[in-house]
Amino acid sequence: MASSILRSPNLTSPSFGVPSVPVFSSSLPSLHLRSNHHRSVSLIAAERFRISCSLSQSSPLPPFSPRRRPEYIPNRISDPNYVRIFDTTLRDGEQSPGATLTSKEKLDIARQLAKLGVDIIEAGFPAASKDDFEAVKTIAETVGNTVDENGYVPVICGLSRCNKKDIETAWEAVKYAQRPRIHTFIATSDIHLKYKLKKSKEEVIEIARNMVRFARSLGCEDVEFSPEDAGRSEREYLYEILGEVIKAGATTLNIPDTVGITLPSEFGQLIADIKANTPGIQNVIISTHCQNDLGLSTANTLAGAHSGARQLEVTINGIGERAGNASLEEVVMAVKCRGDHVLGGLYTGIDTRHIVMTSKMVEEYTGMQTQPHKAIVGANAFAHESGIHQDGMLKHKGTYEIMCPEEIGLERSNEAGIVLGKLSGRHALRDRLNELGYELNDEQLSNLFWRFKSVAEQKKRVTDADLIALVSDEVFQPEAVWKLLDMQITCGTLGLSTSTVKLVDSDGKEHVACSIGTGPVDAAYKAVDLIVKEPATLLEYSMNAVTEGMDAIATTRVLIRGDNNYSSTNAVTGESVQRTFSGAGAGMDIVVSSVKAYVGALNKMLGFKEHSSPSKALLETSKVAA
Repeated sequence: MASSILRSPNLTSPSFGVPSVPVFSSSLPSLHLRSNHHRSVSLIAAERFRISCSLSQSSPLPPFSPRRRPEYIPNRISDPNYVRIFDTTLRDGEQSPGATLTSKEKLDIARQLAKLGVDIIEAGFPAASKDDFEAVKTIAETVGNTVDENGYVPVICGLSRCNKKDIETAWEAVKYAQRPRIHTFIATSDIHLKYKLKKSKEEVIEIARNMVRFARSLGCEDVEFSPEDAGRSEREYLYEILGEVIKAGATTLNIPDTVGITLPSEFGQLIADIKANTPGIQNVIISTHCQNDLGLSTANTLAGAHSGARQLEVTINGIGERAGNASLEEVVMAVKCRGDHVLGGLYTGIDTRHIVMTSKMVEEYTGMQTQPHKAIVGANAFAHESGIHQDGMLKHKGTYEIMCPEEIGLERSNEAGIVLGKLSGRHALRDRLNELGYELNDEQLSNLFWRFKSVAEQKKRVTDADLIALVSDEVFQPEAVWKLLDMQITCGTLGLSTSTVKLVDSDGKEHVACSIGTGPVDAAYKAVDLIVKEPATLLEYSMNAVTEGMDAIATTRVLIRGDNNYSSTNAVTGESVQRTFSGAGAGMDIVVSSVKAYVGALNKMLGFKEHSSPSKALLETSKVAA
């Protein structure tokens, strides 16, 4: 369903043979989303030049009709051109500072990933904490057993270090899925062996072989092995350890560029060399996992696919440790747009129409905003401000756009001419939300409708940016332990600011507290603290107007850290790390918006339930752990 321009023989590129690797451009066209986070001239200009790219001027894109997804067999794919998409948003993505997700949010995202059609969902690192274990188990029991009409059900994967305790914990979490997988790893580069593991190459091979065999002995028929820091590992040693884990029963070999050091030509060559020199490689799937430290994760991933990798590890919006990971939306759309002409006919099973909704859900739940110029899902994508570009777009969409926004679930044009205001009804609101990529159930729509009416009473016209802010405030919120009911602020230059706040708890009981502070927000936050009685430190606070004008809706985002011990185990280092929690709020009153954001962050923190401290065995940083 890619744009017909991409099917044109005039755009074909020279083919490349393995081990030669194409040079991929890191620049992709942009997609104009009405962001509630950024206000700029380009947004205003785009308001006047909204253009919908479709295959014809009069007809919408046809329904999604993907190529048939091959039957899932752990260690082989019947169609050599099919590429599995392995999403690790819930594991690697959540390791981003401030990206802590509650169990409910993880389940919501997992369901959305299944709707997107990812082949494998890495649901988490079960040994990190009891909360992480329960979240992975819940996803395995629900999403891992939801089969669609075509027989598709995602593989549910749990990460583990190369030790028995981690592997047993991972298996106990994922075994309830129809297609469970254990993903275990250990470092193989000289620098990691010398300074982190303090083990010889022979010892690490023995550990890897035994732990893969142990994972298979538990009854898991789908085991993935990763040699951490493969990008800096000695080639002959890689061939040897990979050959040994294949004999032990590994079904997928993941090749991570852990520190994002390789260039596309280097990483493509690495995959080609492993494919050519590893004994037994024909019996497993080769996978890629590319970090973005040099901004090359997407290019490296595509180079790996071109060289023979048939599983690509990615995250939504490219989130992850440090500079992040290869972005699912970039990798998938690159394969969709150029797979036939440059990548030898590669394709995926992703329903790209759900990309926008998935991106927005992850952005809101994690509190990690995408930059305006982010490829595919950035706020300024498809925004054509230049007069030359606008002229070309008006004459033919293909002059400056290589994909249709409808393909990723975005409708930019309001061809019915509907303007939302105080007289608009539920049907008009639902239609516009659908065009923006939001699919809400009846309860969510009902709650949002009354917020919409309240804003419409104060504003003549409710814009797309206003709607996005309201959806964020109503739909993408953690489970409510506390909810703001009422508040009153007194502030000015004549004395200290005072605040009275009324919250309602999960049982419906109302609580009121008063406090003073150096300003209205400080006073309100202190009043909230008196009610909640859960000490927290405010780390970050930011506010943006989503539209221009004095009547604009304000969105507030905060990041807090609990003063009590909210910790989990880092999958890579094995260290206990303290969690941080984000919250967002929206409203026409900036203080109300601020309090909503703070209460939301507290709810997320309280929802992260450490039922009991992880056992010593669970937290122990084993010397064999990668």
